[in-house]
Amino acid sequence: MQEIYEKLGLFYLGKDVDKESLEATEALTLLKNKNFTTHAAIIGMTGSGKTGLGIGLIEEAAIDNIPAIVIDPKGDMGNLCLTDPQFDPQTFEPWVADEAKAKEQEPASYAQKIAQMWKEGIESWGQSSSRVEHFKSVEKTIYTPGSNAGVSVNILSSLETPPPEVMEESDTFSSYLKSTTSSLLSLVGVDADPMESKAYILLAQIITYAWLNDEPLSIETLIGKIITPPFDKIGVLALDDFYGQDARFALATKFNALLANPSFAQWLQGENLDIQKLLYDENGKAKIAIFSIAHLNDNERMFFVTLLLNKYIAWMRRQSGTSALKTLLYMDEIYGFFPPTKNPPSKEPMLLLLKQARAFGVGVVLSTQNPVDLDYKGLSNIGTWFIGRLQTTQDIERVIDGLGGKVGSSYEKKEIKELLANLKKRTFFLKSAHLEDIRLFTTRWVLSYLKGPLKRQEIATLMASQRARFDASKVQQALKTPKGATTAIQPIDDSITQYFEPDPTSRNQYHASLGAKGSVHFYQQRRGIDLVKEVEYHLMLDESMVTLPWEEALQEQLPFEKFPQTPPSQASCTPVPDIILHDKGLKKAIKELKEHLYREEALTLYRTTKPKLESTVGESRADFMVRLQDLLNEKKEEEIEKLQERYEKKEKRLQERLNRAKERLEKEEADSTSSMIEAGIAVLGALFGRSSSTKIGRAVSKGSKILKERGDMSRAEARVAELMDEMEALEYELEEKIDEIAQKYMIENYEVSEVKIKPRKSDIDVALCALVWRVV
Repeated sequence: MQEIYEKLGLFYLGKDVDKESLEATEALTLLKNKNFTTHAAIIGMTGSGKTGLGIGLIEEAAIDNIPAIVIDPKGDMGNLCLTDPQFDPQTFEPWVADEAKAKEQEPASYAQKIAQMWKEGIESWGQSSSRVEHFKSVEKTIYTPGSNAGVSVNILSSLETPPPEVMEESDTFSSYLKSTTSSLLSLVGVDADPMESKAYILLAQIITYAWLNDEPLSIETLIGKIITPPFDKIGVLALDDFYGQDARFALATKFNALLANPSFAQWLQGENLDIQKLLYDENGKAKIAIFSIAHLNDNERMFFVTLLLNKYIAWMRRQSGTSALKTLLYMDEIYGFFPPTKNPPSKEPMLLLLKQARAFGVGVVLSTQNPVDLDYKGLSNIGTWFIGRLQTTQDIERVIDGLGGKVGSSYEKKEIKELLANLKKRTFFLKSAHLEDIRLFTTRWVLSYLKGPLKRQEIATLMASQRARFDASKVQQALKTPKGATTAIQPIDDSITQYFEPDPTSRNQYHASLGAKGSVHFYQQRRGIDLVKEVEYHLMLDESMVTLPWEEALQEQLPFEKFPQTPPSQASCTPVPDIILHDKGLKKAIKELKEHLYREEALTLYRTTKPKLESTVGESRADFMVRLQDLLNEKKEEEIEKLQERYEKKEKRLQERLNRAKERLEKEEADSTSSMIEAGIAVLGALFGRSSSTKIGRAVSKGSKILKERGDMSRAEARVAELMDEMEALEYELEEKIDEIAQKYMIENYEVSEVKIKPRKSDIDVALCALVWRVV
């Protein structure tokens, strides 16, 4: 059976630690997942167990269908991909081969030993193989920007115009522009002060101009705009007076050198940085996207992290507000990216996330070895602190100051100082705005095998299937582009407009295609839909064609109407099919395209009847499923909170009665029984994440059974046993109620239907259809 804490939306982090003995108790350390919307920080020296805690947090989120984006500067977080519910030694063998070799042991036997140890370790913390299976089923991808070891990342979209939600909010737009400009300059080794650097001011002006005019911008086009900007003045000064031609050319040369570097080609290949697709699959199921950047140099790391954070902000600003935890952004080592004194490009978007993300259900978790790595402005926005062992007095003092004022009713400052300097590995202080007091806990055994930093080849092996899927899609795309022998240009009727794509190689070999631009108007008054969809199709032509297969055309945005209309000298082209040569004005082609648009173009909406919810125009099925899941989670949370209120009252009454019974029993000096009573107090409190001395499971039943087996119970003992039975019954009753709520709000129980809105034929227009010669 699924653990009750998962049905309650609680993260199982470990077990509470007794502050006197520093040994783990049977009380589970549970935190509501929604509390992480106020963000968290993990601080501890090397070897304190930060990585294990971070991996445990991400595992808990994934099991609760909460996706995560993980920034991994060290290479440890790829361990999230190392899980096996069967604990097969053959699965473990590649993961432990290096360790076995270092210990001079045979890999197969060592793998068997480790697999057994991991199985026993996970089970010893009350976790079953089905829990491991659940986590393994979550899709995990290791992305390696600038490398093909994992799944490559294409940054071509990095300079796209931000969404209106960013453009229309002055502070957000300013932050977005500043970090984009600074990160681009850092990529070419220019450390620019936004207030004084002429390079920064010029680049910011160019980017702003392009974004405001919705012009496509890439690094290639940026080079041209640096040399010849689309404006004559900066402020009141003439452009050349402010930043001369020679200086602009020198800056452009830096970017050109970057572009000409063969290794930079890896930055332009792979999957796009589409945050929604990184977080969810097509059915709205959570995914884990791990960005491994250990192989990059400092400038490249700063560029990519800033780019990713900006993309994340743009996605976040398009989401609706929620109090639930929607997604996690985890950074395994924040050093250098969010310092208290300097202002690197990554600092601006990170601070913006810490300030604004809560309203959108986004939780940020930052991990660091040293508290001085964190900007003090960001500290006030972090609600939960996990503090492991610290080495220096300065670090300890800073952490205690960060806890602020009254550090906790059960801990003195002097006591905390001593504990921080002597904490065991994997033991942490937990200070949260959502808890009444500081707690000490030790982390649970994680479901993933903690191998340590992954090597390039290990990442390549783990991601082989994902890369194969992406490569297969590229092959399919290439097959849609037919090739043919080229000849001199055929005579084309003057009624057919022609355009020639510029060829930077000057080989001037062209393939014939049809390019068409049009619009489809969708209108439905009842739903308030009045939308004009702009469409553009490119159909590669083959000499043997007798019909035009518009269904095979590519939808591609290309400003072909700006291409030259006369062919370059000595151009060679593939033959044009007769169906085009005999179609004056391409009237037949236009008619067939309109028929195709009428058959194929439609607005697809998704809806459920209970709860009554319908997708917005342009919202994909995956996005709608995510929104539906968010709504169900909110409704489930509301019911659980009501349930909590009712059962807390019942629990409180039972606790009071049990405490009185305990006092009477202590008078009879029944010490052994007293320890059992401690195990049975506040079961429900622990389930709801409060500090408790209980063992989740059947501690109550265990204590009661032992008392009954003794046979010669006193009246006080009998009363204690009776109350413990009542406590157990209350727990069973609560579990049944929680089961009902969890089942009620499972997304699988809600049917999602499609609504198709078709256009009228009169609302379809093809404004331009021409013969477009594409470079072979």
